Amino acid sequence: TITLAQIFRPKFTRQYPEERWTPPASFRGRPVLVQEQDIERCVACGLCARVCPSLAIEVQGSESEYLKERYPVKFEINMLRCIFCGFCEEVCPEEAIVMSKDYELTFTRQQDAIFGKDKLLVPAEQLKDRLEFLRQNR
Repeated sequence: TITLAQIFRPKFTRQYPEERWTPPASFRGRPVLVQEQDIERCVACGLCARVCPSLAIEVQGSESEYLKERYPVKFEINMLRCIFCGFCEEVCPEEAIVMSKDYELTFTRQQDAIFGKDKLLVPAEQLKDRLEFLRQNR
């Protein structure tokens, strides 16, 4: 019955490059690291790397001399391996890694698909709606 109902609905085509789709807050795009006041939220606990079913995340932590806190020296996500499951986001105790609204990922070489902290850090203001969605649905 669902298929039959869909047949009679009006069809539409989105003219992709000109008309962009704006995903809702519940959309799971590429994972990113949250950055607040030029400091990353991640404390390098490594839970995201342990829970990742595709082994796409690699974290190496160290302690800061000034703040006496842990931080990731190396945080990499292999986007060719990532299956966008959101387990890393669910397990993170600091809300440091979240799924963004980015859905356009293209690579010409395999090395370009390994995202380090330089490509992963995103200011918290840009992720405000996703962070609010997570807090409401936990």
